Amino acid sequence: MRKLIIVLALLAAGCSAVPATEQARPAPAPPPAAPAASAAPSRPPADLPASWRLDRRGAEHEIEGYADRVSVLPGEKFALHVSTTAPRFTATAFRMGAEPTAVWRSAQVKGERQPPARTVRGTVTAAHWRPSLTVGTAGWAEGPYLIRLDASTGAQRYVPVTVRSASTSGKVVMVNAVTTWQAYNLWGGRSLYKGPGGFEDRSRAVTFDRPYDGSGARLFLDFEQEAFAVAERSGVPLAYLTSLDLKPGVLDGARAVVSLGHDEYWSPQMRAVVTRARDQGTNLAFLGANAVYWRIGLGDRTVECDKERRCRLWRDTEPESALVGQMYDCFPAEGAYTVSRPRHWIFAGTRGTRFPGMAGVETDRVSPGSPEDIEVLAESHFSCGGRQTVSHTTYYTAPSGAGVFASGTMRWVCGMRGRSCGHGVPESAAPFTRRATTNLLTRFARGPAARPGARGLSSTRGTG
Repeated sequence: MRKLIIVLALLAAGCSAVPATEQARPAPAPPPAAPAASAAPSRPPADLPASWRLDRRGAEHEIEGYADRVSVLPGEKFALHVSTTAPRFTATAFRMGAEPTAVWRSAQVKGERQPPARTVRGTVTAAHWRPSLTVGTAGWAEGPYLIRLDASTGAQRYVPVTVRSASTSGKVVMVNAVTTWQAYNLWGGRSLYKGPGGFEDRSRAVTFDRPYDGSGARLFLDFEQEAFAVAERSGVPLAYLTSLDLKPGVLDGARAVVSLGHDEYWSPQMRAVVTRARDQGTNLAFLGANAVYWRIGLGDRTVECDKERRCRLWRDTEPESALVGQMYDCFPAEGAYTVSRPRHWIFAGTRGTRFPGMAGVETDRVSPGSPEDIEVLAESHFSCGGRQTVSHTTYYTAPSGAGVFASGTMRWVCGMRGRSCGHGVPESAAPFTRRATTNLLTRFARGPAARPGARGLSSTRGTG
């Protein structure tokens, strides 16, 4: 009960989960009308904007939209469903990586105020909106994209889309945690956490057929963007997927899989695919905390989680620590991240061993089900609502030779921004987390990290 009260109070900060009841499936949407405009020029215009950031969100429904596909292969098309009170708008695609860059912009599109959201058996949907324009991705590089909608009145919002990789063989795979993005999405007044009547009025299923709340890309920007920038600057070969793309065979030959800062909602298929990859020698990195927490169902563009009967915690039957190496322990957490094994190869070339504020806002620790050979690389002590606890950064080697790293703090990616992370995180956290992450990705890109000669500097096993 205490965690439920705190979660509902801090939901806007993108914090963790609480218990939920029945299944909800939206009714089939009527066939959409033909797109009002098509926009896929063979080359981008020369006057693309330099800045990807929002200058003004505008009023709540001044402009907003969603894509009819979460990810596409290079060259494939997707439709944008946009609602705006403005007479016109444009859409600009920015590839978000080491250097966010505009790659395409639409012509002016006639604005339309689409019908209000519908609530179907507790699920908020905008599937009845008409498509506004079709976007082609010919010539777009693989990676994460933000489509910025610019109303003629000045209001702006994002629509995220991933151009996923056709092959992950020989690459480090970066995974957008879109199932978690949608679980927290409160657009239309309902998420998996709350509804108009509070927690009991929450949705039991949420759909991708609606815009995201706030800026339209809050969880991507808070928990993922900096990690993509660091990964691309590392120079390792990268592939890009979303959590919905974790299907059998997609990770065949991958060198590593990277779970980002807030990756809480996992289906049985997602977990099976990643576990199989690890067991075949694919390294894993969890750059957050509270990963693999809720065991979800996936429908046709829906994330299904009643949090009571059909959607339980993974630890009830298969503790997440068996895969991650540790499991969720504390929310809200506030503590200093403290390195206990500075000579481990992951920390080679870093400076500093104590970083205030970087242990939070959720943390993990070594727990029952953690591998016996787990190494504790950082051990951060603090009070969790009056309970003394600890957060761990861990590393273990699977029988296949795969290495598995887990930061144990949700602020690992945030720490890459230094002081801009807030929470008292010092500027020194930025070079520390960036260098450690680069070390990790560079080593993992070579193949199973326990391969002879691949371990580098030796480390002393932690006490856990």
